[in-house]
Amino acid sequence: MMNTAEAVLLALLFILMTIGFTKKLGAEWAWINRKLIHLSIVPAILMFYWGLIPAKIFSGTAFLFGATQLWPHLKRRELSWYQIEHNYGEVFFAFSASAIPLVLPAGYATALLLAMAVSDGVTGIIRHYYFRKHGFNVKLKKHWTGSVGYFITAIIIAFLFLDIGIIGKMVWAGILTLTEYQGWVDDNLAVPLVGGVIFFLY
Repeated sequence: MMNTAEAVLLALLFILMTIGFTKKLGAEWAWINRKLIHLSIVPAILMFYWGLIPAKIFSGTAFLFGATQLWPHLKRRELSWYQIEHNYGEVFFAFSASAIPLVLPAGYATALLLAMAVSDGVTGIIRHYYFRKHGFNVKLKKHWTGSVGYFITAIIIAFLFLDIGIIGKMVWAGILTLTEYQGWVDDNLAVPLVGGVIFFLY
């Protein structure tokens, strides 16, 4: 069985390899690249759930990723293959991922982190291909097709990681789907905030 250092190294390696792969795809695929990087933290989330990566180490590493990604924005030198000018979504994602394990129990934190990584990733990829096919600006648009993907994956996550009854799981997935779809607050902030509120209400 892996120790903590090996688990952290493996998780980091997976994320860094994904970032390297997306760099090869280039700026034309920036929106897809962002979602692939979201998905790349799934091994880290699962190792946190299995107890291989302590919450403080997961949190600290996510915070460092957030700070590292914020710096190019502040310097106006975005990493063009996955960062978008004036869009801080990947920074919010990392900072939110840093906070969640510190304030929520591991099981619930895992479900919420997976919704942020997997459901949001699937949603973005579906929307990218829908709007690419229909000729719209995929950087700015949301569409119900992506929300269907979000809802389905969020339900699967809820059934695997939450013990709140069938109706509760469906309501959880539905609320997060609507939260992701709204356009007033970046979903990388809104989903963890609403997800946290749901936990305390339950």
